[in-house]
Amino acid sequence: MSTSPPANPGAEHSTWRLGDLTVRRVGFGAMRLTGTEPFDRGLPRDRDRSIAVLRRAVELGVDHIDTAAYYFSSTRSANELINRALAPYPEDLVISTKVWPGRDPSGAWWWATPEQLRGQVEENLRQLGRDHLDLVNLRVPPRQRNGSIAEHFGALAELRDAGLIRHLGVSHVTSEQLTEARAIAPVVCVQNPYGIGAPSEDRALLRRCGELGIAFVPFFAIAGPGREAGPAAEDGEAVRAVAHAHGVSVAQVRLAWTLRQGPHVLAIPGTGDPDHLEQNMAAGALRLSEEEIARLTSPGPDEA
Repeated sequence: MSTSPPANPGAEHSTWRLGDLTVRRVGFGAMRLTGTEPFDRGLPRDRDRSIAVLRRAVELGVDHIDTAAYYFSSTRSANELINRALAPYPEDLVISTKVWPGRDPSGAWWWATPEQLRGQVEENLRQLGRDHLDLVNLRVPPRQRNGSIAEHFGALAELRDAGLIRHLGVSHVTSEQLTEARAIAPVVCVQNPYGIGAPSEDRALLRRCGELGIAFVPFFAIAGPGREAGPAAEDGEAVRAVAHAHGVSVAQVRLAWTLRQGPHVLAIPGTGDPDHLEQNMAAGALRLSEEEIARLTSPGPDEA
């Protein structure tokens, strides 16, 4: 099967709205631009190669890039690579970022207080060379998984009112936290881990977002349990069989399955490899049958 992107990017269900911003459903995640493994655990990416990947992504139709100021290694910063590659930015390009987590210059992690969120927003503005951010997701820490996010989300809402942020989203949240955030300010997207084999509560939140007209933006859709380390070494038999039947990679099958979960579901696969970029973009044109979707959605015990 060809790995060319869809000839008609305006095809049915190929776009969704983030507030008043329309984006194509296959975007790009910037985390892997900085190194062979994120967060300085591997070799740094070649700078020119990463810049070329970003420019090629836009050429292929990407108009939604997901990033964060804490995506950096000892020698590379995702935000600065985006700035170098794409500024002055195309008018239709939407750049989303995340705050609450942070990393100091040594790479050590820290979590912002509500009062420190403005500094994190301004850091993204400086690195990206912008006067406002299109979309900021409040990335909830694991320890706060069942706690209130009202203070932090309220602080972001104030920055939105001040004109530093255009739209707000939430990341790694529960359904209850989404309700809490929506009572404070409009939420245009939920960015949570999601992929084949997702538990029932995650599936329920995805459906709820669709009912509310909120974009659901899964991360680790390709990596699955491998998370930041990348795709797991072994994929279930069903995924491999479907990939073989279509003559595509398992990553493409995982992305195509993700996009079939609803017209409000966006994908932000990340890569620093030009060939993988082409394959990821082609996944938007991969059509899986209802039987294949059902098989992938209900894996056997050996594939769970």
